[in-house]
Amino acid sequence: MAIKFVLLVNKQGQTRLSQYYEYREVQQRCTDEAEIIRKCLARTETQCSFMEYKNIKLVFRRYASLFFIVGIDQTENELSILEFIHMTVETLDQFFDGVCELDIMFNLEKAHMILDEIVANGEIVETNKARILAPVRLWDKVDK
Repeated sequence: MAIKFVLLVNKQGQTRLSQYYEYREVQQRCTDEAEIIRKCLARTETQCSFMEYKNIKLVFRRYASLFFIVGIDQTENELSILEFIHMTVETLDQFFDGVCELDIMFNLEKAHMILDEIVANGEIVETNKARILAPVRLWDKVDK
């Protein structure tokens, strides 16, 4: 399993979206998440976007007020995960017409659905934005 988790966090360190692809106890999840967020937010723009935490490689990138943090296993390519983050942001941006933190907060189920269309069981399964957004837009039409 390549991707262990995906976190979307604001500049204050509040988690806006979390998706785990590997079982972890809730208590362990909370403590690890707090430590990971603290370490990522402490990094400056000039520092590398990769780091290790325990046995997990962390790849993160900041877009506007949101940090996208992805935990991966040791064998995964960090640059491909940066591309995955960028593609995810572009897809969210296309769906929400300029995604922001409030879009994620008030449409959490749609943000999860978009992420579920991209990643299944910790593996990236789809990168075509039109294919990713088709079922979400269909659900959005039915929802209205």
